[in-house]
Amino acid sequence: MHAPKVEFFDIVGLTNTDPKGFVRSVDEYRVEPWGLYMARPSDHPQFDYLQSWLLPSLGLRASIFHYLPGHVRDQNYYVDVGEFVPGIDTWTSVDHYLDIVVRTGRGFDFLDADELVEARVENHLDTATAELAMNRSVRAVAGLAAHDYDLDAWLASLGMPTTWRPKGGR
Repeated sequence: MHAPKVEFFDIVGLTNTDPKGFVRSVDEYRVEPWGLYMARPSDHPQFDYLQSWLLPSLGLRASIFHYLPGHVRDQNYYVDVGEFVPGIDTWTSVDHYLDIVVRTGRGFDFLDADELVEARVENHLDTATAELAMNRSVRAVAGLAAHDYDLDAWLASLGMPTTWRPKGGR
């Protein structure tokens, strides 16, 4: 099992450094009192654009992947559970393994609980952090369910209105 993945969001430099150290240009960062929006191209073989909202108070990162033909997935949002730390120039994320796939109006899939357990067993996370990750995911699923699995509606109800670039990203 790998240690938690760490990512950096350089607002001033308009870059995003992934857990493997690859630095990518960012088209847009938008800082709100409750979160950070990022939109950037991707060089991934399955998707060519990525949009994300980092939501520190919820311990969540909500993303839209703009999949390429032949790789489209049955999902509207992919939600990572973790620690998201605002900074003046750079934000930092630490992934806590758990993920939620959201299908607006239809439901969700809860992923990678096995990874969280294994990471805890191998001491990549302490008990308090693993418990926090579980609690954050449960709160997210409950909030989504209360809003018909509409991520934007749930976040708006919390005073976190999210806007996204249109399909195609640019």
